[in-house]
Amino acid sequence: MNEDWSGEEIEATVTSYFEMLKLELAGLSYNKSQFRRELKPFLNNRTEGAIEFKLCNVSSALISLGYNYIVGYKPRGHYQELLREILAERLKKSDQLETLIQSYNKKEVTIDKDVVGFEKMVVEPPSTNLIKESLPVYGTVQRDYLKQEQQNRSTGLFGEELALNYEKWRLEKLGEPRLARQIEWVSKERGDGAGYDILSKNRDGTDRFIEVKSTTLGKETPIFFTKRESEFSSLNEKQFHLYRLFNLRKKPNMFQLNGALGSICSKIEPLNFRGYF
Repeated sequence: MNEDWSGEEIEATVTSYFEMLKLELAGLSYNKSQFRRELKPFLNNRTEGAIEFKLCNVSSALISLGYNYIVGYKPRGHYQELLREILAERLKKSDQLETLIQSYNKKEVTIDKDVVGFEKMVVEPPSTNLIKESLPVYGTVQRDYLKQEQQNRSTGLFGEELALNYEKWRLEKLGEPRLARQIEWVSKERGDGAGYDILSKNRDGTDRFIEVKSTTLGKETPIFFTKRESEFSSLNEKQFHLYRLFNLRKKPNMFQLNGALGSICSKIEPLNFRGYF
């Protein structure tokens, strides 16, 4: 399914994808199957499966360029280099799309936390372990919209509060209400410099340090973390837990990983450096 496509086929696919992405960012409904049917005549007898796979490749390429993507098209790796080249050129001329992305990233998360069912909220981590920042792509458009989206204050607070309530529920379900009452929202009560967000407890009473990373996008979206968080996780790897909250605008889910950030991420890419004189 990942065989090379012609430039004309990729152009048509990117056009279709952009139209769907604009509708999604604006909060409007659309029919993916209908878009695929309208796209098919512009392709060289491609199967439905091949078209679906290529649209998922577009999501992967957008992530590599730092852009929001369609959550329903789960990112697939090993995409054709020509796809990224064409996509980067199109993004240079997509002012409307960039405006919609920035507007979406600034919106508050308004879903009712009380309707979230903790029993089914926790899912498996991404099978591809696509938890990584994107490298600069020289000569092409490179944005930090994924970082912008995850730095939305309402998204972060919503995710942390949801994780906090989940922890209380988890300990109470284990028959440990006393431990549930000891949970502390560290980032809110002490500030952001501790290296983690929530101080919870394991069933045996030992500490559980929880770093919450939240996004309104899918679970394959890269996370962004600080040097302090990385160092703290390395010093406390047995007690350190990443709680990745995702899909927060629709149906919040979470996966959990235990250990230092450097070991639970498949790849870490430093994007910024500070120079002193």
